[in-house]
This record gives sequence, structure tokens and C-alpha cells, in this order.
Amino acid sequence: MNDLVLFMVAWLKSPAATGAIVPSSAALASAITQEISLTTGPVLELGSGTGVFTRKLVQNGVAPKDLTLIECNPGFADRLQATFCEARVLRMDARLLDSASLYTPSSGAGAVVCGLPLLAMPRTDVAVILRGAFRQLRADGAFYLFTYGPRCPIRKATLERNGLCARRMCTVLANVPPANVYKVMRAGALGGSDQNSNVDNRLR
Repeated sequence: MNDLVLFMVAWLKSPAATGAIVPSSAALASAITQEISLTTGPVLELGSGTGVFTRKLVQNGVAPKDLTLIECNPGFADRLQATFCEARVLRMDARLLDSASLYTPSSGAGAVVCGLPLLAMPRTDVAVILRGAFRQLRADGAFYLFTYGPRCPIRKATLERNGLCARRMCTVLANVPPANVYKVMRAGALGGSDQNSNVDNRLR
């Protein structure tokens, strides 16, 4: 079964959990991983699916052994393990990240790449996933996500409560549907201006 068929089967079984009817495009994969390279360190990927973003991460120089792939769909997880045999593939719900010990205190992830359909998820689940992801990140680490909506899918209040800020990096038209890519970091670590006025949020 090729990746497209596998993805469509998953969508038919659970549209909300899959988020799209076809995998993300190569253009979106390039956009969301553009700042990640060999020097980033360990990378945590959420909702790896068929591995579109994972392949690009490896092409960017990230060693497969430095990849931790979170995927709860058994078919996707099996495909990922077979394709990226040196990567750590965890068949788990991303909402459990807050209680997971994936890294030592001195070796947190340098980046999180999120392929989860955050726009279609309950706000409480998004907040739990975000908090868990930042628990796994180094102090200077970044959380990269994409959305099909016009604004960041993480509420401003959620960012503020967690001492985070978000900035839109780019819009990818060569994707079905077109997508916006965002970068989320701890407040004070992200410079420049933000399309959604979240860049200057501070911890309350």
C-alpha cells in the first residue's frame, strides 16, 4: 500500500484525527522544516503520518537516530518504523507528552515539528499537547506547526498562560489545502513582528 492510499484509508476511518484527505506536500515539508538542520539537535515530531516531514528532516541533515516520532495510528507507525529504522517511533497519544520522559534535562529536543490537525482539536487538548511539547524542548527550542486556517490555531490566552509567543513564518499555496506555517517559542526568544500580535506575549 503506497503512502497516498494509506493516508486516504486512515482519513476514511477517522477524518478528524487525520485532518486532511491527502498527505502534506513537499512544499509544506520544506517550509515547516526550513530552520531545522544537523545543528538543531534531537527533533521531536508529532503526528508523523506517512513521514513527509520526516523525510525532509533527514534531507536537512538530521540523523534518523536523533528523531523521535509520535504516531498513534498503527498503520502509520508501522510504516514509519520500517522506513526510518534508526528513529525512535512511539505509538502514543501526543496528549501524554507532559508525563513522558523522552530526554534527559541536559539533552532536550531542539525542535518540535507538529503535523497534528490542531485546528480540528478541542482547545483543551491543544493546550495539553503544547505544554507537553515544551516540557520536552530545550530553553531555546522551537515548536513548528501548520494550519489550514487564517490564524494561529493556538489561542492567544493559551500562549500567554504558558509564557509563549507565536509568529507566522509563511503561507504555502502549493499544498491541498493551502497552509500557514507558524513558529512558537518561549516569550523573549522570538524576535520580529507577528501577524497575530502574539509575539510580545509574556507569562502572567
